[in-house]
Amino acid sequence: MRIVIVGAGKVGFSLAQRLSEEEHEIIVIEQDEERRLIVQNSLDVMTISGNGASPQFLADFGLQKADLMVAVTDRDEVNMIACMAARQSGIPHTIARVRNQEYAGKNQLEFNKALGIDVTINPEMVTAVEISRILLTPAALDVEDFGDGKVRLLEVRIRAESPYVNIQLKRLTLPERILVVGILRQNRMIIPNGMDCLLPEDSVFFVGAQASIEEFSEQFAERKTKIQRVMIIGAGRIGRHLAKILDDVGMSIKVIEKSRERCNELAKSIDKGLVLCGDGTDIDLLIEEGVGETDAVVCLTSDDKLNLLLALLTKDLGTQKTIVRVGRSEYMSLMGKVGVDVILSPRLLTAGVILRQVRAGEVVAVSLLEGAKAEAMEIVVSAKSSIIGRKLKDARIPSNMLIGALLRGDELIIPNGDTILQPSDRVVIFTLPSSIKKISKIF
Repeated sequence: MRIVIVGAGKVGFSLAQRLSEEEHEIIVIEQDEERRLIVQNSLDVMTISGNGASPQFLADFGLQKADLMVAVTDRDEVNMIACMAARQSGIPHTIARVRNQEYAGKNQLEFNKALGIDVTINPEMVTAVEISRILLTPAALDVEDFGDGKVRLLEVRIRAESPYVNIQLKRLTLPERILVVGILRQNRMIIPNGMDCLLPEDSVFFVGAQASIEEFSEQFAERKTKIQRVMIIGAGRIGRHLAKILDDVGMSIKVIEKSRERCNELAKSIDKGLVLCGDGTDIDLLIEEGVGETDAVVCLTSDDKLNLLLALLTKDLGTQKTIVRVGRSEYMSLMGKVGVDVILSPRLLTAGVILRQVRAGEVVAVSLLEGAKAEAMEIVVSAKSSIIGRKLKDARIPSNMLIGALLRGDELIIPNGDTILQPSDRVVIFTLPSSIKKISKIF
């Protein structure tokens, strides 16, 4: 597929990197010469200096023959105009990053259609929703839903006292309709087989029926209670979206933000939560506001190092769970090693949403996990697939992927080696990036 990416910021770079690895033909348009050169010198993609929102520019470089345009500059209006220009130039599909909620009203679909935009993505809202899902599952490091909510992927940390430690998976007795699909051990992702064992401090990925996973997750909650009191440090876009979501579901929230303007804006949009204008690094303020009694602290400033410091500080003061937003995904493994419970990258979450659109057709959903060390995908099995009519154990499935669940109509099946896939089955796959191209060929 020939894909034009307008904007070479963090999201644009991550997307170009991911798509080029899947052997798509990528063209990145960027007006800032420094950013353009970073992409040109780092990735195997074509870069062009210019205005991606100009129909004439697109025509001059023959870009109207592209299959898709993704506009991810830091300006909503530029992204929308770029998609409109792309449609006028003949590019059939468009995706725009749009962060301003004023463009996301009840008439959004009609508005997008008039501009020629197929999909709009709000990275901050995507991140806020992901954080809220994790907070609603206290033991989870990550939660992803597939199959219209019928299938859930749960990531938890295994403790030394767990009854699942040091037992080969083939001998492990798990609740019905649950399967181990991935193990993150010392920053290395493993697709397990029956001979593997779970070890203390492994981060383990389970897939299963949504209700079964919900009940199962309580085993990993240790002495933790349901999360009810949350402190949010930073009321940028993510913080404001998250505060509104948590306030609406009845959680007790406190938000600390330096900017009085942001505080006033947030205070108008929530009913019960408390908004404090102050410095989140002020230990006296944190103690005074009861950080040690909170169930979770979410660090959402724009400074990765400050978020790490705040997470460690609040953990030391007694908070139960820490969640950190990170801009640079290379920091994710380091933060996990020093004790941060959950680390989320808005650009990787956004890239996952866009990848789903790029792979549209049989691919229903894509989630990038642990800094893109693995992917969880939901795929509709095509009638032309080479895997149809064969037992999975005979299907030459790559060793770096595992089918964790399948939906056949309303029936959820946890597959084994004797399972035979049928056309239109929806399968949830856990895979390493190296197997993505093979999966495309199989399904």
